[in-house]
Amino acid sequence: MLTLADILKALTEKDVILTPQSESWIRFYSSNITDAVIDSRNAIPGSLFVVFKGENVDGHDYVKDAFQSGATIALIQRDLSNHFPVLDIRRGLNLEDINHLAPELPFCLLVEDTIKSLQEIARYWRNKLDLRVIGITGSVGKSTTKEVVADVLDQRYCTLKNVGNLNNEIGLPLTLLRSTELHERAVLEMGFYVPGEIAFLCDLAQPSIGVITNVGTVHAERAGSQEIIAKGKSELVQSLPRDGYAILNYDDNLVRQMADKTQAKVFFYGLDPRADLWASEIESQGLEGISLILHYHDNVIPIRTPLIGRHSVYTALRAAAVGLVECLTWEEIKTGLLSCHAQLRLTSAKTSSGALILDDTYNASPESTLAALDLLADLKGQKIAVLGDMLELGPYEENGHALVGKRVSEFVDELITVGRRAHMIAQSARVNGLAARRIYEYEDSLSAAQALQRRFSENDVVLVKGSRGVHMERIIDSLELIR
Repeated sequence: MLTLADILKALTEKDVILTPQSESWIRFYSSNITDAVIDSRNAIPGSLFVVFKGENVDGHDYVKDAFQSGATIALIQRDLSNHFPVLDIRRGLNLEDINHLAPELPFCLLVEDTIKSLQEIARYWRNKLDLRVIGITGSVGKSTTKEVVADVLDQRYCTLKNVGNLNNEIGLPLTLLRSTELHERAVLEMGFYVPGEIAFLCDLAQPSIGVITNVGTVHAERAGSQEIIAKGKSELVQSLPRDGYAILNYDDNLVRQMADKTQAKVFFYGLDPRADLWASEIESQGLEGISLILHYHDNVIPIRTPLIGRHSVYTALRAAAVGLVECLTWEEIKTGLLSCHAQLRLTSAKTSSGALILDDTYNASPESTLAALDLLADLKGQKIAVLGDMLELGPYEENGHALVGKRVSEFVDELITVGRRAHMIAQSARVNGLAARRIYEYEDSLSAAQALQRRFSENDVVLVKGSRGVHMERIIDSLELIR
């Protein structure tokens, strides 16, 4: 496990020479770091607390709380020596000073920049481990893919993965510091907001395998265009070594083109028989999952998985592809896919009246909303879509909402929209044939929540989805759900 001696070596490039050689000093420098956190509420005995100084929070105010919860070391960037023992290593490691420090925990390490120091520690620790990393990025499906890939690899290897969505320049280093000598594989989700971000994450994690899910319109407002998003995502495959694998979605043209940007071996997956691994005979069992046939060379493999929605076939394909390049047997892959326990963001519950509610309020893009609508279409009952604004679409805003409205018009019995942008969904649904009397439009989620308390019958199946900024969870909270 990571130790205090490792942290000092990572930040100063100096080995600690103990004088005198006493048991207390040896215990001090070889003390294991059990975790790394930036929230004092998450500190556990033996953890490293990294002070994060944001616009509305200063982690220095919570060092005492972290120590009381059991943290043994705090990375700080302003002097707290009036309150805690502090070792100042901003100008390097003075071995004479360190040997005058009493060998007692907890204490603080004073650095110039705590986040940069966190990243340097993570880089050092990653280089010290014999760990094979699988990096995953894309516009939609990263988190679920990460979970299912880890479930498959767990059939043979001791596997680490990001907790939740710790996928940025802070979250990924925190995850790397949770790795130990026992871990053989690490499955790391990598988020993208600006060009260069994934390249930086790859510099820390050094992936051997890169998985690209798709290139959609989410975050286009910030990035500028799908082409810029694709360029940012391609930083993952550009970082791969020659003996690594780029696992690419053949059905997504922008992803398929990334094959020209990597020196690694290319492995295509998709629904097209020209892909290396492809799927056919996809059947949805509603909330029970999906079944499909996988094709790989001369192998024809029937698969069942609890992943819900036809779009989940791509998640299954990605996990199987990683399993294949990591030399798992088909039995191991099938077991992993059948037993996967990915924490899907879409959950289901019933109201007191018996209506089935599909809660997909985590976030929304045109791609993820269309996938959720496909699941709604597969279910039996009176289908009601409650859809909110989709944010950060930039130049794709009008077209993205219109595509969703067109899909709604094809099967939905009733449409309820929330927010100014969602009016475009309603307009598109009307133009494409959904009767105006079946469409209800509200300006905000509170208004919609009040109106929706009126009814839902036993035969209703209700999808609730929208971007986080629209607060669609208020609608879920207003319903009397039986979970």
